[in-house]
Amino acid sequence: MLTYNMDVEERSLWLRATPGAAVLAQPFYCTEAGHFYGRSRFATARTDKESYLLFYTVAGAGLIEQGAQQVELPAGSALLLNCRTPQSYCTAPGQQSWQHTWVHLDGAGVANLAETLLPQNRLTPVRVSAWEMQPLFDTIFAEWDRGTVAAQIETGLTLHRMLALMAARLLAGDASRSNRALIEQATGYIRAHYAEPLSLDALLAQTPVSKSWFLRLFRQYTGTTPYNFLLSTRITRAKELLVLTDFAVSEIAHQVGFGDESNFSTRFTAMVGQSPQQYRKSAMQPR
Repeated sequence: MLTYNMDVEERSLWLRATPGAAVLAQPFYCTEAGHFYGRSRFATARTDKESYLLFYTVAGAGLIEQGAQQVELPAGSALLLNCRTPQSYCTAPGQQSWQHTWVHLDGAGVANLAETLLPQNRLTPVRVSAWEMQPLFDTIFAEWDRGTVAAQIETGLTLHRMLALMAARLLAGDASRSNRALIEQATGYIRAHYAEPLSLDALLAQTPVSKSWFLRLFRQYTGTTPYNFLLSTRITRAKELLVLTDFAVSEIAHQVGFGDESNFSTRFTAMVGQSPQQYRKSAMQPR
């Protein structure tokens, strides 16, 4: 359900599209976009929509509410909102206007970056300069009606650049630098001890935070869990040994931290799509 008061100037822009299957299969795509010159009574409330919404305030300020959260979005700030949960937004109280560009976007790539831009599902404004963000919106508007494969690719890349820019700004903050250092310490420990029987408790012993907070931070900064990071590290080292040495598969399994050859072969095949023997054979073939 959607209710709104479109108190915007006539020069406002609102674009809509109905993506086909090829676009919906892309990691980044959009269905609506616009540039609103909102007046003091501009407001929208929505129960749900199958997309994310990216705001960027050009002038004035907006107020975004979702659940118990309420954040103000002043000029030079961007925010990603998951519209699948009821939300509302309006010109901020005391403001005469909220000039903002926006885009409804979705896709697997968007959902992945949302883990960084919405840490613990918390609304998180990000400071981004207009000279960096506005040209990206201009590109989306310029490509909107072209309908070509090239335009679809350019739009997807531009959406990715927007979100990546926001993520970079967010992760550059003081608190984020401290969190990043903590996770870099953990990943460094994994890389140094991957051949040993590592456990989550061993990692937690290196960090001063709770288990739940550590796991959230680890996924935010690496995109995966500590266990999957360990598996990836072991399999990557195994690839090197398969190509650069003539060690038996059982020996390689032992060297990279697997208890037995059977478990190693099962994990390797699941992650690589080939058995260790097949990988060694294909990698050694002349190109």
